[in-house]
Amino acid sequence: MATINPYLNFNGNTEEAFNFYKSVFGGEFAMVMRFKDEPNAGKAAIEEETKNKIMHIALPIGKGNLLMATDALESMGQKLHIGNNFYISISAESKEEADKLFKGLSEGGKIEMPMADQFWGDYFGALVDKSGVRCMVCYSAPKQ
Repeated sequence: MATINPYLNFNGNTEEAFNFYKSVFGGEFAMVMRFKDEPNAGKAAIEEETKNKIMHIALPIGKGNLLMATDALESMGQKLHIGNNFYISISAESKEEADKLFKGLSEGGKIEMPMADQFWGDYFGALVDKSGVRCMVCYSAPKQ
């Protein structure tokens, strides 16, 4: 079965954002690679402040899912445009878990739609977290 693993780009604050996600979801990072860890880093002209930025990070969440990201840095020729065209959709296993995740992720952010029972049958809410990432939290009760 296919899995979806969101990959996020941040403007130099990937480490801060992922420490926040780790505090909400728990677990340990599956990988943390900094630009200085790249095999050609010693040969390339990498600015000193860039060396410790995140080249790749992965945080396992739930059953077989990874949240991954990088620092998209202008000093490395990248231009990040933060938009509103994506969300991370998080499916919880209970209403209690949904509330815990929503509360944690919305801390310091903006609630777009509070957690509530929805007309389509799910318990659902939407927010923008303190890193500017849009999240949807959903609990779908088992069908009887």
